[in-house]
Amino acid sequence: MTPTLLSQRTPLSPVSSAIPQVDSAPRLSLHPVLDRRAVVDGAWWPYSRDAAAELPGLIAAVDQRLGRTTLRISVYRDAWQRIPRRIPARGRQVRIGWFRHADPRVITLIFAAGEPVVLLVIPPDTAAGPAEATLKLTAQDTTGLSIDGILTVARLPPDPAPPLRGTAADGTARWENEGGSVTGQERQEPPSTRRPSASA
Repeated sequence: MTPTLLSQRTPLSPVSSAIPQVDSAPRLSLHPVLDRRAVVDGAWWPYSRDAAAELPGLIAAVDQRLGRTTLRISVYRDAWQRIPRRIPARGRQVRIGWFRHADPRVITLIFAAGEPVVLLVIPPDTAAGPAEATLKLTAQDTTGLSIDGILTVARLPPDPAPPLRGTAADGTARWENEGGSVTGQERQEPPSTRRPSASA
């Protein structure tokens, strides 16, 4: 099924939740069934790596699309610039948590209720053809595909993972923006096939 292209201001009808959607501004795709066993629930193609500029539009679009309230977003620290601790959104403050032991290719939104949503982040400088193919693919059923598999099918060049700055020589994590020092914690492989729990 081909995703429907929407503008940011297009109201969503009750029927829209039954079909894949792609929001063109921000450039976002979401699969209509979020409780399936897939590595991501959709994809997001930001215009830049500036988290302070990009995240407010993403929060508004996801809240509108899903009818949920985003409370927290988790990002990979070295993949973004200007990461704020909080972002104002419709009478609340959305907390932004950053980590250096997560998959740099995804972003996770956590809600007041319901399972988290994991989005594949398409690099901003990606050519339109591969980026749009990735948006359409992730709006469909990708169960059984890893992130690498999705990139291969969509013919999207792999985004090299930034080096883990601030780590010890043995690869253990040193610091995150919340929780203080995590020195000695075993380094985790990028969770390309694992979904975070609602309490993450």
